[in-house]
Amino acid sequence: MIPISKNRLSGRLRLVAAALLLAAAGLAWAQQPVSTLNWRDADIRQVAEAVSSVTGKNFLIDPRVTGRVTLLSPTPLGPDALYEAFLSILQVHGYVAIDSGDLVKIIPDATARQFPTAIGVDGASGPDDLATQVIQLRNVGAAQLVPILRPLIPQYGHLVAHAGSNMLIISDRAANVSRMVAIIRRIDQASDEEIEVVPLQHASAAEIVRVMTALTQTARADGVPVTTSLVADARTNSVLIGGDRNERLRLRTLIAHLDTPLEEGGDTQVRYLRYADAEELATKLQQHATGQAQAAAGAQGAGAGRDISVWADTQTNAIVVNAPPKMMRSLMQIVDKLDIRRAQVLVEAIIVEVIVDKQNELGTSIAIEGSGSDAPIAVTNFPDFLAGVVQLGGAASGDVVDPSGLIGEGGTIGVGRITDDGVSFAAILSAVEGAADTNLISTPSLVTTDNEEATLNVGQEVPFVTGSFTNTGGTDGSVNPFQTIQRQQIGVKLSITPQINEGDSMVLDLSQEISSIAQSAAGAVDLITNQRIVETTVIVDDGEILVLGGLLEDVLRESDQRVPVLGRIPLLGNLFRSRRTEKIKTNLMIFIRPTILRDSATTALETDQKYNLIRNVQQGLQGDDVQLMPRETRPILPPLEELRKNDTGAKRDDDGQQ
Repeated sequence: MIPISKNRLSGRLRLVAAALLLAAAGLAWAQQPVSTLNWRDADIRQVAEAVSSVTGKNFLIDPRVTGRVTLLSPTPLGPDALYEAFLSILQVHGYVAIDSGDLVKIIPDATARQFPTAIGVDGASGPDDLATQVIQLRNVGAAQLVPILRPLIPQYGHLVAHAGSNMLIISDRAANVSRMVAIIRRIDQASDEEIEVVPLQHASAAEIVRVMTALTQTARADGVPVTTSLVADARTNSVLIGGDRNERLRLRTLIAHLDTPLEEGGDTQVRYLRYADAEELATKLQQHATGQAQAAAGAQGAGAGRDISVWADTQTNAIVVNAPPKMMRSLMQIVDKLDIRRAQVLVEAIIVEVIVDKQNELGTSIAIEGSGSDAPIAVTNFPDFLAGVVQLGGAASGDVVDPSGLIGEGGTIGVGRITDDGVSFAAILSAVEGAADTNLISTPSLVTTDNEEATLNVGQEVPFVTGSFTNTGGTDGSVNPFQTIQRQQIGVKLSITPQINEGDSMVLDLSQEISSIAQSAAGAVDLITNQRIVETTVIVDDGEILVLGGLLEDVLRESDQRVPVLGRIPLLGNLFRSRRTEKIKTNLMIFIRPTILRDSATTALETDQKYNLIRNVQQGLQGDDVQLMPRETRPILPPLEELRKNDTGAKRDDDGQQ
C-alpha cells in the first residue's frame, strides 16, 4: 500500500466534485430550452462547442473553419432550433455541416461536393443541407441547359450534364436544388411542332414579345442568320414562337425567367394621395402617358395609349392607374415627386402713413353803409370774412343772427356802428392757426400655399350716388323722386401669389391697395376717396423686409388777397388784405416681410405668436368684471394649450370609435 498525503488526497477530491457538477449542469441544459442567446463577436469554434453540449451532436471541425460570430435571440431556443440557427451561421460564413454517421463534419462549402451528401431533396433534413439531385430530361438536351442554368448555381455547387443518358446532376443546398428542378420541369416541354405556344401567367404577352424581338434582332456572333419569330396573342396572353428548335428552346427559357409576378401586383394600382389633388393629377398623368405611348409607337400613334388609363376618385382623393409595368413604374415615380407637402408663405405687409398739416390765416373785412341806403357797401370781400361782417351788422341793428356765422374759426374781433341816420360801418379781424398730425400704421397679414393666389379684404362698403331721377306717377300727378346708389369697398386689400425658388428666396406677385374717405371738398357733389395702389413683382429672401414703394410729399401753399393800392400801404394796408399759409407733409411707405413655412412646426410657431398676441390684447384692454353685471364674465380667447389638449382628446375618441 502506497501512502498518500492528506493534501494530495483533498485536491483530487475537489477535482472529481467539480467534474461531477459540470456534467450535471450540462445534462440539465440539454434537457431544458436554451436561455436567451447573446453572442457578440464569439469564436465560431466556441459556438460549435456550446451547440454540441446542448444538442448532443459530435462535431468534427476542419482546421480551415475560423471566424467570429454574432447571434442575438430575444426568445429562448430549444436544441432543434439552436441547431438550425447554427446551420444558418455556417452558411453565412461559407461553411457546411455534413452528417457522417455519429459525426457531423464542418468543412468549407467549396469542398463540400467532394463528400457524400443526401441523394434527392427528400433525403435532406433541412433546406440548408447539401443534396444531390439527378434529373432525367425527356424533351430538351441536357448539354443545352448547362450554360443556361449555370449562373443560377453558386460557386461551391455543381452542375453537369450526362449526354448519354440525357441527365443533369445538380449538387447544392436543398432549397436551391428544389428551385432548379421547378425551372427545369417548366423548360422540359415537348416542342416538336414548328410553332410553339407559350402561355404566360404574370407578364404581358405584348411586353414580352417587344423585349424578345429586340433581343433576337441582334445578329449572332457566328454569322448565322436569325430565323425565329415571335407573335403575341392578347386574347389568351400567350407568345407564339417559330423557327429553329434550339433557338425556340433558348427563347422559351428566357420567357420562363421573365414570366414572374410583380412585387406590387398586376397592371392596376390604386394610389392614395396625401397632398396633391387627385382629379387634377389624374388629368396630367393621362396626358403624359398618352404622349409617351404615341412617341414610342411612332407610326402607330393612332392606337397607342389605349391600354393606359388614369382616373380619379374624388371622395378618397385617390388615383387608379391601369398601365403596363414599365409605364406603371414611370407614373408612380412622377406621383412620388408631385405628391409632397408644399411650403406655405406668410406675408406681412406694413403700411405706415405720417401726415403733418399746418395752416395759418389772417385777414380783415370792412363794410360801410351810407346814410339812407338799405344795401351795404362792401369795401373788402375776402372768403369767410364778408358773411361775418353782414352778421355783425345785423346784430348791431337788433336782428337775431346765427352765432356760427359771426364767430368763425380761431380768434375773431369785430367792431362797428349802426345808425339810422348817418354812416354805418362794421369790421372783422380774424386770425387762425391750426396744426394736425396723422400717424397711421396698418399691418395686414396673409398665408397662402406656394404658387397659389390669396386675397385679403378688410374694409367697408360705402354707398355713392350715381344718379337721381323723378317720376310723375298716377292720375293725381304725384312726384316720386329716387336716387341710384353704387356701393364701393373702402379699406385694405392685399393680393399675393408667391413662388418659392431654390433656397430661401421667393418671387412675389403682389397687389396692395389702401383706400379711405377724404374730407368733403368745396364743389364736390359726393364723397371723395383716397386710393394708394401698389402692383408689382419682387424678389425677396425669407424673413427679410422689403420696401415696395411710398410717397414723400411736402406741399406749401401761400395765398395773399388785397385791395389794389390800399393793400400795399405799410401797416395800414393790413386792413385791406387777407393772407393764408398751408403746409402739408406726407410720408407714406409700404413694406412687406414674407416668411416661408416649410413644415408644421414652423406653421404652429407663427400661429401661436399671432394667437397669443390677440389674447394678450384682450387681457390688457378688458377688466375682470362687467359693469352693472357682477356675475358675468368677459369673453376672451381660451389658452392655446387648452385648445390643443381638447383637439388631441377628440382625435383619440375618434380613433377609439373606429
